[in-house]
Amino acid sequence: MFEFAWPWVFLLAPLPWLLRLLLPPADSGDAALRVGFLDELQALSGRRARAALPSWRQQAPLVLLWALLLCAAARPQWVGQPLPLPASGRDLLLAVDVSGSMDYADMQWDGEPISRLELVKRLLGDFIEGRRGDRVGLILFGSQAYLQAPLTFDRHTVRTWLDEAMIGIAGKNTAIGDAIGLAVKRLRQRPAQSRVLVLITDGANNGGEIDPMVAAQLAADEGVRIYAIGIGADPQQGGAFGSFGFSALDLDETSLRAISDATGGEYFRARNQAELEQIELTLDRLEPVAQQPTLARPAQALYAWPLALALLGSLLLVSQVLWPDLLQRLRRRA
Repeated sequence: MFEFAWPWVFLLAPLPWLLRLLLPPADSGDAALRVGFLDELQALSGRRARAALPSWRQQAPLVLLWALLLCAAARPQWVGQPLPLPASGRDLLLAVDVSGSMDYADMQWDGEPISRLELVKRLLGDFIEGRRGDRVGLILFGSQAYLQAPLTFDRHTVRTWLDEAMIGIAGKNTAIGDAIGLAVKRLRQRPAQSRVLVLITDGANNGGEIDPMVAAQLAADEGVRIYAIGIGADPQQGGAFGSFGFSALDLDETSLRAISDATGGEYFRARNQAELEQIELTLDRLEPVAQQPTLARPAQALYAWPLALALLGSLLLVSQVLWPDLLQRLRRRA
């Protein structure tokens, strides 16, 4: 079925004519003969001289171009029949720490040192792409927690948002409690047996407004299972301080383990690439649960056709104006 996603755009149709009535005439800058007594002649005749509108033949191409641009802006699309989406899966939120200490390069990838956040991006990216049938969302947290991507079947977009995450974008501290609270708020509307939060951090809670254990108890009450991952190499594998001045030894494993236990989840320690890959395999074995079937109608965007026609028409109009002038200049030079 053909339809316009934004039909209200057609309300702008009279805009060019309104602008012509409201705005003063443009000054071409060319010299012109000015008649000093023209105003007196107009007063005697009782009429004011008005600039004549172009004829309909001159206006027709411009009207057509404007109509094509409006059609493109209204987002024409062909909407197909409703198709069923997977009726089983998890509602999986990833809460990733982007505080300053995640920039510490104490992890290894193919023998090369990389930052903790970079390792998380590389491994979790593939994990996200493999979540077929799951709704996946992304929370980034530092001093505050932000929902970067809501729960969606569009795994590619969630991975893109994760790849574009930057250190310090949410502040340099670590608000673990706020991240859990935001995840509970987003997951509480979903089926009780499918609410999963994967919490990835390298530090202890030192920011935010909610105590992590209070947030964990709230998650347990709402049936949200938390799988916490503490990331960072052992002290002997890296220096004492990262580039942001955070200690590499700040990971509060006791609290993370208590958070996971309170919600029926698990705690994992990721000291290197191999351990994080093993954690990914463990999370991959989480059993999906039955959910209400979801219907979606695929939409094919058609805005490119009127936009291409408008561009082609504009080129033809410009060529009609410039081509005679170009020929005249060539004749003069000849």
